[in-house]
Amino acid sequence: MEIKDSGSVVLTAYHSYAPSRIPRIEPSFVPEIAAPSASSHPISSRKSIPRCRRINRMLSNESLHPPTFSRSNSQASVDSTSMEDFWCEVESIKENSESGQEEQTVTEIKPADEGELEAEWLQDVGLSTLISGAEEEDGQALLSTLTRTQAAAVQKRYNTYTQTMRKKNKHSVRDVRDIFGVAESPPSFEPVPVSLVPANGVQVPGKKTVWQAVNSNSCLDCGLDKDTPSVAEELSFEVSFSESITEIPKEKGLKSQRFKKEDSSLTKFIVRKSRFGLTEVGDLSVEDMKKIRYLSLIELTAFYDALGIDLKRDRTDKVKGRENGLFGVPLTVLLENDQKKFPGIKVPLIFQKLLQKLEETGLETEGILRVPGSASRVKNLRQELESKFYEDTFDWDQVRNNDAAGLLKMFIRELPSPLFTVEYLPAFIALVERISKIKLQLQALHLLIMLLPDANRDTAKAFLIFLKKVVANEGKNKMSLWNVSMIVAPNLFIYKGKRSNQEEMQAAATTAHIVRLLIRYQDILWTVPSFLITQVRKMNEAAINNTKKQLIFDKSMRKLLRRKTLERERPEKIEATSPRTSKTLPTSPSSRRKSDIPEGVIRVHAPLHSKVSMAIQLNGQTKAKDILARFHCENSHDSPNSIKTQNQSLYEIGGNIGQHCLDPDAYMLDVYHVNPHAEWVIKPKTS
Repeated sequence: MEIKDSGSVVLTAYHSYAPSRIPRIEPSFVPEIAAPSASSHPISSRKSIPRCRRINRMLSNESLHPPTFSRSNSQASVDSTSMEDFWCEVESIKENSESGQEEQTVTEIKPADEGELEAEWLQDVGLSTLISGAEEEDGQALLSTLTRTQAAAVQKRYNTYTQTMRKKNKHSVRDVRDIFGVAESPPSFEPVPVSLVPANGVQVPGKKTVWQAVNSNSCLDCGLDKDTPSVAEELSFEVSFSESITEIPKEKGLKSQRFKKEDSSLTKFIVRKSRFGLTEVGDLSVEDMKKIRYLSLIELTAFYDALGIDLKRDRTDKVKGRENGLFGVPLTVLLENDQKKFPGIKVPLIFQKLLQKLEETGLETEGILRVPGSASRVKNLRQELESKFYEDTFDWDQVRNNDAAGLLKMFIRELPSPLFTVEYLPAFIALVERISKIKLQLQALHLLIMLLPDANRDTAKAFLIFLKKVVANEGKNKMSLWNVSMIVAPNLFIYKGKRSNQEEMQAAATTAHIVRLLIRYQDILWTVPSFLITQVRKMNEAAINNTKKQLIFDKSMRKLLRRKTLERERPEKIEATSPRTSKTLPTSPSSRRKSDIPEGVIRVHAPLHSKVSMAIQLNGQTKAKDILARFHCENSHDSPNSIKTQNQSLYEIGGNIGQHCLDPDAYMLDVYHVNPHAEWVIKPKTS
């Protein structure tokens, strides 16, 4: 399946300007961005442009003399005119802030010591039991699935935590050797060869990973436009990213690295489908996605460790959001209100409406996103939306395209917490400032996307799909990928916490490049790496085994206690409970039915079809889409809902996975061998 560069729905957003905080990162490489030609910015009617140009000239002059602060190389070498859109957007944000935008309360966070930061990290990855000392099954299951580099990352953080706690003499802590069972000597961190594991599953004994030939239907192709290099680089999701790093890049090499703003400078990547297909973020259950987040943070930390980068959690001041309304309200609160009217909705209604308005009428508007709307009109529209939106009395026809774009950016800017979460903003900056290769940048970005809360990820996805559509209409709207990235960057990465304008300036080119990567490679970013799914399966299997052991133990204890009771009360009837006279417990009907099914045969349930169940013999070529086609064919003549049944998917439920919507190209016999105890259900895919 080739995913073209066609757009979908998304939106652009603003963060109301206030002193914000972008983490300071040691400079690593120098971006190279050529100044655009005079024709590259046909829109020049913006009233703040003269002021922007003065700022750019000021920055250009500053580059001739070392500033008093340590400016990032990523900004110092950038031609000021090439970043003009970025600085104009910053000025526009500032003007909107000064024009009476509602102030939000900033809650100061007490600085944490190293031990507290590592304790928070352990909690974020689902290993809080290492701190409390409790023997919890989930924590043990997670530890049992870690790769070598992931275990080393956990061990390093736990060591730091225990050392800090011992210095404070707060309480006794468990020795790291009690958790990992390691010897006195520290573990070796040298890379070791790692064998491939099949996508979305556990290694099947005696079977090798089988790859499909690359063709238009067998890979996820993040294709670029006609200016993109024809040679594509392959990305593998089969092996942990951190395990694939064979050497730490030299600092000297990183500093000399440059990036260009031309789209052709971006690598074309292809992700081949294995016989298990590909899995998108919405294809897994909520519980399994929670485990994906745990593993993603551990993997991201191990990945940065392997590159010699210190990943720190940002405990910056937090902005308290409003409890009602549309703007400045947390995404979760908006969704709770919207789901009362539209159950299952994943993106706030106001955000969807703004995107819909721009998609219907604004994609071909010249300078869309760049040319600001009227500040007074946008302010009045915001107030009108706040009072009329949920009453369905707001007139969308009155909204001009540039004003709608301004409202969209304002919505994003004014979120109490940034769309990409304040905790890991330093990680976003570091992936560009400290990593030179596009492939490694993309892998780090991929893990950061997996870390996002559901509401943030779904909203970001809608936003990026919209931006891709804007870029696809560059011929008419004059908004290139780099133009859009420069406009969107300050809206996404200027946070409202305390932060100096100097730090804001130094991250300009860096954040624009991050947005460019997000837009260009978004099809890859919404795909869950198969090595993480493999680990989730192992976690679930470990939890199931622990539960079985506990049940066996509990059953044995109950039997022993019952026998002891009988010995005390009726010693003459001991023989009645002897094994010779004991009866075997009957097998449940469901167990009998499952055991009666021959090897390689699955029973598929389709509750919405007229024929609700069917046993299907699998062979090496049976795909998920073949089973769907068979059910559709069987039900098409006598079912009035045949059109609805065409838009359904095959799900793998239970066994070693919570719920998994299968790729239509997944080979069912391979999936069956990975999870033989699953149930197979055809139902509509949740969007």
